Amino acid sequence: MNPTPITILRNLSALDWARFGAQEMAYIRPVTVNGTQAVAIHAADGTPIGAAPNEALAIAAILQHEMAPVLVH
Repeated sequence: MNPTPITILRNLSALDWARFGAQEMAYIRPVTVNGTQAVAIHAADGTPIGAAPNEALAIAAILQHEMAPVLVH
């Protein structure tokens, strides 16, 4: 018998969930680099993938790379 999608999702490991959407979604967070405010861009799994001088440019970079910007709190 084939497992249902619900069964498959319930059996994903923490690492599988961490990787879920890593290539399609990105989030931003404020950072300070050498005393200057900037915005870091991270893949869904937390991997740093870039930075920008402000939030608007960070979101534009995410969209330009055909990824979806997501909010995390």
